[in-house]
Amino acid sequence: MELGTGLFTCQRRPDDDRSGAELYDEMLTLGRAIDEAGLASAWVSEHHFTPDDYLSGTMPALGALAAVTEEVEIGTCIALAPLYDPVRLAEDVATVDLLSGGRTTLGLAIGSDPREFEAFGVPTDERVDRLTDTVDLVRAAWSDGPLDTESRFHDVTPDVNVTPKPAHDVPVMLGGSAKPAVRRAARIGDAWCAPSSLSVEGVRKRVADIERVREEEGIDGEFQVYVLQHGFVGDSKEAAWDAMRDGYLYIQRRYAEIFSGETVDELPDQRVRELRAQAIYGTPDDVVARLEEYRDALGDDIHVIFRTYHPGVGTERMAECIERLGSEVAPELA
Repeated sequence: MELGTGLFTCQRRPDDDRSGAELYDEMLTLGRAIDEAGLASAWVSEHHFTPDDYLSGTMPALGALAAVTEEVEIGTCIALAPLYDPVRLAEDVATVDLLSGGRTTLGLAIGSDPREFEAFGVPTDERVDRLTDTVDLVRAAWSDGPLDTESRFHDVTPDVNVTPKPAHDVPVMLGGSAKPAVRRAARIGDAWCAPSSLSVEGVRKRVADIERVREEEGIDGEFQVYVLQHGFVGDSKEAAWDAMRDGYLYIQRRYAEIFSGETVDELPDQRVRELRAQAIYGTPDDVVARLEEYRDALGDDIHVIFRTYHPGVGTERMAECIERLGSEVAPELA
């Protein structure tokens, strides 16, 4: 089992008076900490036009992380495929991959916030087709020679040779928990990321479905399963929860607003209890025990993205958590 962390969103909570530059500097500080801790990966996330300045520039952020790290996989979890020009995305990913020496993973999803689609002028009913189109085009762009393919949504000539080429075969990871999304990942992706809302059993069932689809349809090649989960490491369960609580619940409140389109001033008590039960936090032994449930259900070949970046909880707190993940948790899962 591999263990990475993130997801960097660089959001500014209302009670955080730091500048945007300071929030992005925090991301780079924590990126260095991830690399120094010997963890496997670091990830950024994407949304647009939010009042708290949620990170929107995934490729510039990954380029900066590439410059301050040496070993870790860096990637998007998740980039909103329908909002991109695929050829420009392919160029940017290739550039990041060259800067990082071949450490990039491109995570994509269809998106869900209608306000983002409206602002970009993209019809929401084209989301799935645009995702598929993006996967086809970025792979064609990274291959030797011209594109040799056409896009349904973008004007690009098939005989153009997109440069630069990436340093390695960049894996394409797809997200989503619904059956069509999971099977789409099985058919056209190199990897699937299980969202944090899924139980261990929910992840297991979907992985079994992925394996069945790939076997029945004769799809060869390696396929990586990523599991996303929120958490924190501390001296006790209460200390870890106290450290992550405000940032974690803030993220969840903002996601509730993004997905519903309505203001959410406070999460209901029942929802807070559900979120606390879902998160993985506590001493290193507590965290190891919960993560081993995934290994028991899915085997050793999984990559956990343990989401320890919780806006506004403090750079030093998060850096210490990352260090303990590297020194006290990851070795127990290796």
